[in-house]
Amino acid sequence: MSETADRITMYSDYVCPFCYLGRQSLEEYRASRETDLAVDWHPFDLRSQKRGPDGEIDHSVDDGKDDDYFEQVRENVARLKEQYDATDMLDLDDLPDEVDSLDAQIASLYVKAEHPDRWADFDEAIFEALWIEGRDIGDADVLADLAEAVDLDGAEIRRALDDEDLRERIHEQFGEAHQRGVTGVPTFVHDQHAARGAVPPEQLARLVEGPSAD
Repeated sequence: MSETADRITMYSDYVCPFCYLGRQSLEEYRASRETDLAVDWHPFDLRSQKRGPDGEIDHSVDDGKDDDYFEQVRENVARLKEQYDATDMLDLDDLPDEVDSLDAQIASLYVKAEHPDRWADFDEAIFEALWIEGRDIGDADVLADLAEAVDLDGAEIRRALDDEDLRERIHEQFGEAHQRGVTGVPTFVHDQHAARGAVPPEQLARLVEGPSAD
């Protein structure tokens, strides 16, 4: 996994609160730079162990995440919300029930390939729709509306969601992420080095710029 000097790869899943918070940290770091830093987004499926052959999530599958795990997540999210000035971010308990990010990631992958100049705005719109507005980003109507809000064609996004080749491609990219050693998100990669989690801007600076960033 090698990146150019002005590019960082981010593996993420829209339903991951730490991916939203990691995006806030990344934008803070990018704003501090004198030169631009491009972001190369790659999808990751947090629910892969619970997905059946038809792609639907089987919520009865035990993924080992018990009440203690989610309480620790809540505590960490609350701490990072303060750290990254993301106090308008919704709590996990305020989200729509059983949101599936698969279609959002398919739509995002399509926009990245076909309308790369609009992808960053679309990516941000998806994150904010879920984590600020509490909208169901697994709903095609919501995704079409978000597309239109950033000057994309909502009908085009609906067609992308029905594209079986694109759906197969997203699953291939999920598999490629695991093959590259990505086991959790967010994961940031630059020049064969990686940082996992919603790490602070200073750590992203060291990842991209080396020890001289301290």
